[in-house]
Amino acid sequence: MENSESTVINLIKEGNERAFEKVFREYFKSLHAYAYIFIKDDEQAEEIVQNIFCRIWEKREQLKTDGSLKAYLYRSIHNESVNYLKHQKTRAAFQLHYSNEDQTTGEASEKIMAAELDGHIQKALNELPLQCRIIFQLSRFENLKYKQIADQLNLSVKTVESQMGKALKVLRLKLAEFLPIVLYIIIRLYK
Repeated sequence: MENSESTVINLIKEGNERAFEKVFREYFKSLHAYAYIFIKDDEQAEEIVQNIFCRIWEKREQLKTDGSLKAYLYRSIHNESVNYLKHQKTRAAFQLHYSNEDQTTGEASEKIMAAELDGHIQKALNELPLQCRIIFQLSRFENLKYKQIADQLNLSVKTVESQMGKALKVLRLKLAEFLPIVLYIIIRLYK
Protein backbone atom coordinates (compact mmCIF):
# COMPACT_ATOMS: atom_id res chain seq x y z
CA MET A 1 0.00 0.00 0.00
CA GLU A 2 2.77 2.42 0.98
CA ASN A 3 4.59 1.75 -2.28
CA SER A 4 1.51 2.37 -4.43
CA GLU A 5 0.68 5.46 -2.36
CA SER A 6 4.10 6.96 -2.99
CA THR A 7 3.65 6.16 -6.69
CA VAL A 8 0.32 8.01 -6.71
CA ILE A 9 1.90 10.98 -4.91
CA ASN A 10 4.72 11.08 -7.47
CA LEU A 11 2.21 10.90 -10.34
CA ILE A 12 0.28 13.83 -8.88
CA LYS A 13 3.52 15.81 -8.45
CA GLU A 14 4.24 15.17 -12.14
CA GLY A 15 0.81 16.55 -13.10
CA ASN A 16 -0.96 13.27 -13.81
CA GLU A 17 -4.64 14.24 -13.83
CA ARG A 18 -5.88 10.63 -13.70
CA ALA A 19 -3.98 9.92 -10.49
CA PHE A 20 -5.28 13.16 -8.98
CA GLU A 21 -8.86 12.40 -10.05
CA LYS A 22 -8.58 8.87 -8.61
CA VAL A 23 -7.52 10.27 -5.23
CA PHE A 24 -10.29 12.88 -5.40
CA ARG A 25 -12.96 10.25 -6.11
CA GLU A 26 -11.59 7.84 -3.53
CA TYR A 27 -11.49 10.33 -0.65
CA PHE A 28 -14.06 13.03 -1.43
CA LYS A 29 -17.07 11.53 0.39
CA SER A 30 -15.18 10.58 3.55
CA LEU A 31 -13.37 13.95 3.66
CA HIS A 32 -16.68 15.75 3.15
CA ALA A 33 -18.19 13.80 6.04
CA TYR A 34 -15.16 14.63 8.19
CA ALA A 35 -15.38 18.35 7.40
CA TYR A 36 -19.12 18.27 8.12
CA ILE A 37 -18.39 17.07 11.67
CA PHE A 38 -16.70 20.42 12.32
CA ILE A 39 -18.68 22.78 10.11
CA LYS A 40 -22.25 21.42 10.33
CA ASP A 41 -22.92 22.94 6.91
CA ASP A 42 -23.06 20.62 3.91
CA GLU A 43 -22.14 23.21 1.26
CA GLN A 44 -19.32 24.72 3.30
CA ALA A 45 -17.90 21.27 4.07
CA GLU A 46 -17.93 20.53 0.34
CA GLU A 47 -16.19 23.83 -0.38
CA ILE A 48 -13.50 23.07 2.20
CA VAL A 49 -12.76 19.71 0.58
CA GLN A 50 -12.69 21.28 -2.88
CA ASN A 51 -10.36 24.03 -1.64
CA ILE A 52 -7.95 21.44 -0.26
CA PHE A 53 -7.89 19.52 -3.53
CA CYS A 54 -7.48 22.73 -5.55
CA ARG A 55 -4.57 23.77 -3.36
CA ILE A 56 -2.97 20.33 -3.70
CA TRP A 57 -3.26 20.49 -7.48
CA GLU A 58 -2.00 24.08 -7.72
CA LYS A 59 1.02 23.31 -5.52
CA ARG A 60 1.47 19.69 -6.55
CA GLU A 61 5.22 20.05 -7.18
CA GLN A 62 5.74 20.88 -3.49
CA LEU A 63 3.40 18.14 -2.19
CA LYS A 64 4.89 16.64 0.97
CA THR A 65 2.66 14.14 2.71
CA ASP A 66 5.26 12.93 5.24
CA GLY A 67 4.09 9.37 4.84
CA SER A 68 0.42 8.66 4.39
CA LEU A 69 -1.61 10.51 1.77
CA LYS A 70 -4.81 9.70 3.67
CA ALA A 71 -3.42 11.17 6.90
CA TYR A 72 -2.25 14.25 5.00
CA LEU A 73 -5.71 14.78 3.49
CA TYR A 74 -7.50 14.39 6.83
CA ARG A 75 -5.01 16.69 8.57
CA SER A 76 -5.53 19.28 5.83
CA ILE A 77 -9.33 19.07 6.19
CA HIS A 78 -9.01 19.38 9.97
CA ASN A 79 -6.80 22.47 9.71
CA GLU A 80 -8.95 24.12 7.03
CA SER A 81 -12.12 23.46 9.07
CA VAL A 82 -10.59 24.88 12.25
CA ASN A 83 -9.42 27.97 10.34
CA TYR A 84 -12.89 28.40 8.86
CA LEU A 85 -14.48 28.22 12.31
CA LYS A 86 -11.98 30.76 13.69
CA HIS A 87 -12.82 33.17 10.85
CA GLN A 88 -16.55 32.67 11.45
CA LYS A 89 -16.10 33.37 15.16
CA THR A 90 -14.07 36.51 14.44
CA ARG A 91 -16.59 37.69 11.86
CA ALA A 92 -19.50 37.09 14.24
CA ALA A 93 -17.76 38.97 17.05
CA PHE A 94 -17.00 41.84 14.70
CA GLN A 95 -20.59 42.04 13.48
CA LEU A 96 -21.97 41.85 17.02
CA HIS A 97 -19.59 44.53 18.26
CA TYR A 98 -20.36 46.98 15.47
CA SER A 99 -24.08 46.30 15.33
CA ASN A 100 -24.33 47.28 19.03
CA GLU A 101 -22.24 50.42 18.63
CA ASP A 102 -24.22 53.67 18.81
CA GLN A 103 -24.13 56.50 16.28
CA THR A 104 -21.85 58.85 18.25
CA THR A 105 -18.91 56.48 18.18
CA GLY A 106 -19.65 55.50 14.57
CA GLU A 107 -17.30 57.98 12.91
CA ALA A 108 -14.36 57.16 15.19
CA SER A 109 -14.83 53.44 14.70
CA GLU A 110 -15.08 53.90 10.94
CA LYS A 111 -11.72 55.67 10.97
CA ILE A 112 -10.23 52.86 13.04
CA MET A 113 -11.69 50.22 10.71
CA ALA A 114 -10.48 52.10 7.65
CA ALA A 115 -6.98 52.37 9.15
CA GLU A 116 -7.03 48.68 10.09
CA LEU A 117 -8.19 47.73 6.62
CA ASP A 118 -5.54 49.95 5.06
CA GLY A 119 -2.91 48.22 7.19
CA HIS A 120 -4.08 44.80 6.00
CA ILE A 121 -4.13 45.99 2.38
CA GLN A 122 -0.56 47.30 2.72
CA LYS A 123 0.56 44.04 4.33
CA ALA A 124 -1.06 42.00 1.53
CA LEU A 125 0.54 44.27 -1.10
CA ASN A 126 3.96 43.90 0.53
CA GLU A 127 3.63 40.11 0.37
CA LEU A 128 3.20 40.20 -3.42
CA PRO A 129 6.27 39.41 -5.53
CA LEU A 130 8.10 42.65 -6.40
CA GLN A 131 7.20 42.84 -10.11
CA CYS A 132 3.60 41.89 -9.38
CA ARG A 133 3.35 44.59 -6.69
CA ILE A 134 4.87 47.28 -8.91
CA ILE A 135 2.48 46.47 -11.76
CA PHE A 136 -0.51 46.47 -9.41
CA GLN A 137 0.47 49.83 -7.89
CA LEU A 138 1.05 51.44 -11.29
CA SER A 139 -2.34 50.22 -12.47
CA ARG A 140 -4.45 50.90 -9.40
CA PHE A 141 -2.73 53.82 -7.70
CA GLU A 142 -1.31 55.69 -10.67
CA ASN A 143 -4.14 54.75 -13.06
CA LEU A 144 -1.80 53.65 -15.85
CA LYS A 145 -3.13 51.47 -18.66
CA TYR A 146 -1.59 48.03 -19.19
CA LYS A 147 0.15 49.26 -22.35
CA GLN A 148 1.69 52.19 -20.47
CA ILE A 149 2.90 49.88 -17.69
CA ALA A 150 4.34 47.44 -20.24
CA ASP A 151 6.22 50.27 -21.97
CA GLN A 152 7.48 51.73 -18.69
CA LEU A 153 8.72 48.37 -17.36
CA ASN A 154 9.87 47.05 -20.73
CA LEU A 155 7.46 44.07 -20.55
CA SER A 156 4.83 42.62 -22.83
CA VAL A 157 1.19 43.59 -22.27
CA LYS A 158 0.44 39.88 -21.73
CA THR A 159 2.95 39.78 -18.86
CA VAL A 160 1.32 42.84 -17.29
CA GLU A 161 -2.14 41.24 -17.64
CA SER A 162 -0.87 38.00 -16.13
CA GLN A 163 0.80 39.77 -13.20
CA MET A 164 -2.34 41.85 -12.54
CA GLY A 165 -4.45 38.69 -12.54
CA LYS A 166 -2.05 37.09 -10.08
CA ALA A 167 -2.05 40.18 -7.84
CA LEU A 168 -5.84 40.41 -7.79
CA LYS A 169 -6.19 36.70 -7.00
CA VAL A 170 -3.69 36.88 -4.14
CA LEU A 171 -5.25 40.06 -2.71
CA ARG A 172 -8.75 38.60 -2.99
CA LEU A 173 -7.65 35.56 -0.99
CA LYS A 174 -5.70 37.52 1.62
CA LEU A 175 -8.39 40.16 2.14
CA ALA A 176 -11.51 37.96 1.91
CA GLU A 177 -12.08 38.01 5.67
CA PHE A 178 -12.21 41.82 5.63
CA LEU A 179 -15.13 42.02 3.21
CA PRO A 180 -17.60 42.79 6.06
CA ILE A 181 -15.47 45.82 7.03
CA VAL A 182 -15.35 47.07 3.45
CA LEU A 183 -19.10 46.64 3.06
CA TYR A 184 -19.76 48.37 6.38
CA ILE A 185 -17.62 51.36 5.40
CA ILE A 186 -19.22 51.59 1.95
CA ILE A 187 -22.74 51.40 3.38
CA ARG A 188 -21.94 54.10 5.95
CA LEU A 189 -20.41 56.39 3.29
CA TYR A 190 -23.48 56.24 1.07
CA LYS A 191 -26.17 56.71 3.74
